[in-house]
Amino acid sequence: MKTAALIVLVLVIALMVYIRLAPSDAARWHVPLGFDTDETLTGGARRIIPGDAETLAKLDEIARTTPRTKVLAGSVAGGHITYVTRSAGFGFPDYTTVQLVNGQIRILARLRFGKADFGVNAARVDDWLQALSQT
Repeated sequence: MKTAALIVLVLVIALMVYIRLAPSDAARWHVPLGFDTDETLTGGARRIIPGDAETLAKLDEIARTTPRTKVLAGSVAGGHITYVTRSAGFGFPDYTTVQLVNGQIRILARLRFGKADFGVNAARVDDWLQALSQT
């Protein structure tokens, strides 16, 4: 019984280490956004707001101040940025792509591991948009 518990414990620890240290493939996550409607998803969110390069720059500043958030790929100058935000406890990565397209800023936030995020991605994006509306 102790051996089985030890094996389970080692497997759980190995999984948590993998989740925290797994590399993020920019080619997989930094993709063009082609949706046209807002939607809250089981594991993320899609949002569209009117905007221009200045709006994108302000949103980028807000995103970069979010705890545990880093740029994975892209730039404001390129009009397309993908961020990775890791959860505080286990370091689960969530990816948020922001793209300026024809006077709109499209935002796609999604999880990497699992099927549901309990609304975390939608809440983060909505917080960003709330902060943006106050600038």
